[in-house]
Amino acid sequence: MRSLTLHLKILITILVVLGISVTAYQIFVLGIPVTEDATDDLWNIDAKVEFVANPKDPVKIQMFVPPLSRDFVSLNESFISNNYGVSVNRTDGNRKVTWSARRATGKQTLYYRLVLTKRYSGEKAKIKGPTFRDSIAVDGPEKIAAEALLAPIRQHSADVETFIGEAIKRTNNLNDDNVKLLLAGDPSTPNKAKIVELLLSIAHVPIEKVHTIRLVADQPQTPELWLRSFNGNDWLYFNPETGEQGLPADRLLWWTGDENLITVDGGKKAMVTFSLNNSEMNAIRLAKLTDENTDANFLEYSLYGLPLQTQQTFMIMVMIPIGVLVILILRNLIGLQTLGTFTPVLIALAFRETQLGFGIALFTVITALGLSLRSYLEHLKLQMLPRLSVVLTFVVVLIAAISLFSHKLGLERGLSVALFPMVILTMTIERLSITWEERGANHALKVAIGTLFAASLAHLIMSVPELVYFVFTFPAILLILVGFMLAMGRYRGYRLTELVRFKAFLKADK
Repeated sequence: MRSLTLHLKILITILVVLGISVTAYQIFVLGIPVTEDATDDLWNIDAKVEFVANPKDPVKIQMFVPPLSRDFVSLNESFISNNYGVSVNRTDGNRKVTWSARRATGKQTLYYRLVLTKRYSGEKAKIKGPTFRDSIAVDGPEKIAAEALLAPIRQHSADVETFIGEAIKRTNNLNDDNVKLLLAGDPSTPNKAKIVELLLSIAHVPIEKVHTIRLVADQPQTPELWLRSFNGNDWLYFNPETGEQGLPADRLLWWTGDENLITVDGGKKAMVTFSLNNSEMNAIRLAKLTDENTDANFLEYSLYGLPLQTQQTFMIMVMIPIGVLVILILRNLIGLQTLGTFTPVLIALAFRETQLGFGIALFTVITALGLSLRSYLEHLKLQMLPRLSVVLTFVVVLIAAISLFSHKLGLERGLSVALFPMVILTMTIERLSITWEERGANHALKVAIGTLFAASLAHLIMSVPELVYFVFTFPAILLILVGFMLAMGRYRGYRLTELVRFKAFLKADK
């Protein structure tokens, strides 16, 4: 007996731990939202390219587009142009689109459109980057000024990160004579970034220029310059104006390097205008789209990987154990008397279509009429199988009649009575009749009311949208329910209704 108890405890522990572990992995590692109402941002970015084409020259326009290699994933990317060939190439970690045409005249307008979202989940590619670089050749006064700036930078820094931050801060000190000499009267951000690159190259610290777009809706903007350096594990981003480390979450990396955003051969007056707008999408739907557009497949082996019609079926099926758990608690802990365990659950499933109030009324009417017929058939002394066949046929005819009259009266809700499980109703009528004969009308009525109450409560709980979503999305929670059911299987204590029944004994003891 002790070995059996230990075996049961180990089994319950394994089921509960496994259920909690799988569910926690889905929530905290895969990032699957806990509620159905959770939404994620969806960004629509339009880059409008305008230029004037030379009438006699072939036209070739090249523009950088986001690499989308790590933090963001593209859901849709389109190149809108008229009579232009389009090709996309990847070079040095950048992506560049090329529009080309044999002839074009006058003002030309091209569009690049991108729909993207944050990368939802899945393995991220291993990052690679340079950790050493050669010095930029410099001599004369510039060399002396650079070395003069590097001395305090080295003194006030402890590692590569602080070295870069200190170099940026020193370069932005326009009162320093050495900085003035190196800037040569040009205090623009690109020129400051050039001086920072010079200083870091002398110390053999690699640095890259990155151009970003800020994800802010309805605000005109131009690409913003940032600096980044690879520390051996990850890229470190720095603001070239303040030296602040860390790229804000609302920045989208567009391209890296010193090249211009756009180059035009066979045209002039090229200009790129960015416009952004933001929308929200259901997080699970967005995760499925992300799955389809990346190598991630964390939803492929969940119930969301099934066809849509099958998903709807499983949304009902996974809630059946919840209904069974409700009946188990009502029977074993509270002591409610019902017609078995599964009959109330099946009636609760029928209530999904009829709705609760109308379903209870239909159940009561059909069961009452069926009991009357069953009582009449008892006087004919029929065997059980013919008797059940007659009751089943009567139930079908009764359901058809109720549906017909409901339709004529305009009560479309009454048509859903056909979804009631006919066999279950037939067996319910038979079992209630036997209970009536063996234990009396009061007990039969009590059992019928208990069955209706249990079915109603199970229906209400099984219909909670948040619970349906949670169990369907995290089906491992059912393992925890199985563990609880196993624990309930060894319960031998009093039920709540028995405490009321034995209350008289407590008074007698006093």
